[in-house]
Amino acid sequence: MVIEVPATWMGRMKARAVETGQRVAPMADQAKVMADQARIMADQARFATAQRIEDARYWAAPRLEDAAHRVEDQFAPKVSSMLTAAADRIDPTPARSRRWPIMILITGVAVGAMGYMAYRRNAQQWTDQMKDSASDASRWVSEKADKTAQSTENAASTVTETTDEAAHKMQ
Repeated sequence: MVIEVPATWMGRMKARAVETGQRVAPMADQAKVMADQARIMADQARFATAQRIEDARYWAAPRLEDAAHRVEDQFAPKVSSMLTAAADRIDPTPARSRRWPIMILITGVAVGAMGYMAYRRNAQQWTDQMKDSASDASRWVSEKADKTAQSTENAASTVTETTDEAAHKMQ
């Protein structure tokens, strides 16, 4: 079924549409201007928000780090010891003997004492050996000095005899 519309009615509708378009056109221009202003304001708001977020991060970072250190230094050891104590209480296996650690400690002390005694003995032997070496060196130097003195004395007496002979021949 086709409905026929009179031409006058179509003309009136066109006229009304044109009239409405003429009224809406300034509003559309105004909407564009407002949209541009809204875009500028949104950019400014984004910039201000970014700065405030950065300021908040600068403020929050040291506080979070302090909180982390407090948890690590104060809270975590308490929780750890509490959990360890709870585990010890509910553990069905018997407690381990404490004899082994004590035996190891005593053995370590004994080995350390023997090492110290060996060090002292070696140090004393080294000192005695150095004294012997020093006395040997002193004796060697003394012998060299005596030989040098004897050589010098022999050379001096030879020079004296030669000089005396030369002096007698010249007279």
